[in-house]
Amino acid sequence: MVGLSLSVAAPAMAQHHATPGAAAASADRGQTGPAWATARRLRRGVNIIGYDPVWRDPAKARFQPRHFRTLRQGGFDFVRVVLQAFAHMDERNRLDPEWLKTLDRVVRQATDAGLGVILDEHDFNRCSEAPDACEPKLIAFWQQIGARYRDAPDTVLFELLNEPHAPLDGPRWNAMLARLIPVVRATNPGRTLVIGPTRWNNLEELPGLALPKDDRNILVTFHSYEPFRFTHQGAPWAADMAGVKDVPFTAADEARIKADYDAVAAWSKANDRPVLMGEFGAYEKSGTPIAARARYTATVRREAEAHGFPWAYWQFDSDFILYDIDRDRWVEPIRQALIPPARP
Repeated sequence: MVGLSLSVAAPAMAQHHATPGAAAASADRGQTGPAWATARRLRRGVNIIGYDPVWRDPAKARFQPRHFRTLRQGGFDFVRVVLQAFAHMDERNRLDPEWLKTLDRVVRQATDAGLGVILDEHDFNRCSEAPDACEPKLIAFWQQIGARYRDAPDTVLFELLNEPHAPLDGPRWNAMLARLIPVVRATNPGRTLVIGPTRWNNLEELPGLALPKDDRNILVTFHSYEPFRFTHQGAPWAADMAGVKDVPFTAADEARIKADYDAVAAWSKANDRPVLMGEFGAYEKSGTPIAARARYTATVRREAEAHGFPWAYWQFDSDFILYDIDRDRWVEPIRQALIPPARP
């Protein structure tokens, strides 16, 4: 095994325990098993460093170690670390030792700052376009990461793959999970896994997600970008959206978000599976007024919390930004939509 010592104190968030009364109430509602305890520790998160130069050259990193403290002090509880690891594998699917050292530092620094960590394997397009070629690489990735982090604190979670989508459809994804989950469980039998459905982690696909019934340490994730014409207007990578502008965020949109989350909460209760909303946000380079984007952000955050879903905003830097690294300051309307000021 490639060694990693994470003999640091568990983050402050890991010290939150439900009172006996709260535990009994959870049991009455069917909220049992370790994944529910993980979901209660997680609250407010941020996606980080997926597109940061740090992975190619740590000396060019935009995200700095101090930003972990900035996030914790700003009211956030965890980070979702976006990993595009396939580009750092050799022909035998072995991960680059230097890349692994960078990941070690990220996990250690986040943990030291009191943040939980989700390690998110984010090669979703490569996996979705060629599932048969992806599967051995994904298995090799989690064999190596599982061995390396088997002794990491339980505040480190593994997200097996971001946003699978066609041709990696529901049946193919379920078949892949049936092989992948045992690989991870061989080294990490007690670690919380994060797994979402197909069609880009679409909430409508939750009923088709097949998970092992006896594995109750899985946090199910979905992503929330509706209304898409609002959140992605002007986005050059989204089909037919580059020229879209001036789309408002309406009361009807607010009602739809609530109805969608009602449906997710009903699925969660019926299946006794906790839920994480792993991504949401509105593209900031579209010219959409920031007041509208902040209203959308606050609505999603408020409804997620009302439904008991921990959440992770997309994202700290790059686009949809929460923190302006170039000016070294929060994008305050977005931050306050996510972390409302305390009432006097």
